[in-house]
Amino acid sequence: MTAQRQPAAAKISSIDAIVEGLDSVGYIASPRIATSIFVAHNLTKPILVEGSAGVGKTELALATAQWLDLPLIRLQCYEGLDESKALYEWKYGKQLLYTQILKDKLGATLADTPGLEEAMTKLHGFADQFYSEDFLEPRPLLKALRQPHGAVLLIDEIDKSDEEFEAFLLEILSAYQVSIPEIGTIKATVPPLVFLTSNNMREMGDALKRRCLHLFIPLPEEKLERRIVATRVPGIEERLNRQLVAFVQMLRQEDLKKLPSISETIDWARVLMLLHAESLDVKMVRNTLNLLLKYEQDFDVVAREIPQMTNKASRY
Repeated sequence: MTAQRQPAAAKISSIDAIVEGLDSVGYIASPRIATSIFVAHNLTKPILVEGSAGVGKTELALATAQWLDLPLIRLQCYEGLDESKALYEWKYGKQLLYTQILKDKLGATLADTPGLEEAMTKLHGFADQFYSEDFLEPRPLLKALRQPHGAVLLIDEIDKSDEEFEAFLLEILSAYQVSIPEIGTIKATVPPLVFLTSNNMREMGDALKRRCLHLFIPLPEEKLERRIVATRVPGIEERLNRQLVAFVQMLRQEDLKKLPSISETIDWARVLMLLHAESLDVKMVRNTLNLLLKYEQDFDVVAREIPQMTNKASRY
């Protein structure tokens, strides 16, 4: 007998339940993250998630959808993104085919009309069908509003979009509805849980911020980072986990153009496992440091300190 799916609202019953639920799908959530989801659900507000690249902003939405057993609908933002790519567009190919069919049948269609006025009225009736549900192609925003049991809507890297698109989002994020001139207003039966992520490439407008809960995800402190690595890299030895996290934490104290994120720590841990490392050594660190540092100038900054930092991390 198939188990009945538990409603998402029942799962988001408390902050502790959210922490446990996300942990069950491999996402270690702080109380602040869990509180934001709890409040967002109960107040029906979107969450604007900010933080440096790789701290787990997108992964938070993915894990939430997996835990709640809801469809994840993702809109990747970019410069020039407009309504037709985000909300809906018309199926022009189908409309063209319909036009051709109507043209071929025009004589038979208008044969019983006594005059020009009647013929025009009849043709107007056909024209209305061009902008009906049959010809509507929903894009991510409209798809999210139409999910009968709700969805997780991820509007990823909103800071890469234009200010005009940001303004366009306001109706959706405040009323969970959209207006399509040819059809009318479409309102969500079950409002989606919305995550907007930003890498702070530009400042978000005040109107958008007012509609959202703000959640900043910082780089993790050492104890939390070890927990995350242990969860995301099953089988890693505790000693190696302590050492590599200690080394990454030391790197973050340096004056680097780009500090290593948690996603890069996880990648480094996986590579060290692949190389059958039991502990850190200077040669292995030098050979794999490109997983943590992405700019040549950052290599130059830490090159001389690698032996000292490796030896210090090896004591953990």
